[in-house]
Amino acid sequence: MDMIKELVKKSRSYRGYDESRKISKEELMELVDCARFAPSSVNRQPFKYLLAYEQSDLDKIQPLTGWARALPHMKLPHPGKCPTAFIVICQNTDWDPDLTHNLRDVGIVAQTMLLAATEKELGGIMIGNFSQKKLAETMNLPENIVPMLIVAFGKPDEEIVLIEVEAGESLKYYRDDQDTHYVPKRKLNDIIL
Repeated sequence: MDMIKELVKKSRSYRGYDESRKISKEELMELVDCARFAPSSVNRQPFKYLLAYEQSDLDKIQPLTGWARALPHMKLPHPGKCPTAFIVICQNTDWDPDLTHNLRDVGIVAQTMLLAATEKELGGIMIGNFSQKKLAETMNLPENIVPMLIVAFGKPDEEIVLIEVEAGESLKYYRDDQDTHYVPKRKLNDIIL
């Protein structure tokens, strides 16, 4: 149990990356290969995955993403700290036309990929703040392929600190003057019924 708990604690929502560490197509394929074994509601397996690792594709996707809405005064990622890969989880509407059926599954496969990335000393973040239509148009996706979630990947290049908070304290993440990112977490006893 300690191994998986430590992996989960290390798997943070990173908003700063070392751009010199490129991620290959093969590495992204390994992450998707891991995710394809994750549970799927009614075993629908409705997803296809767009792999973006070439700079031209990264330059198309990055401007379409919104980061750190809880820190509106900051532009994240900072210049020179962008992710070096994206995986766009897409639903194939030929396999399931209802985009609401599989929302849980989107999170399951995204978290599976992020944990696999963490094990490889990489990091990432789930990005839901984007326009499905703009992304589909920009990446020339067929009409039956709908972007559901963007997952960014790279070698983390920022410090993230988990802190436990008392009941009633703010859960809003924040950064200090040294750009350290703090993530408040409720205490175990406060979430048990």
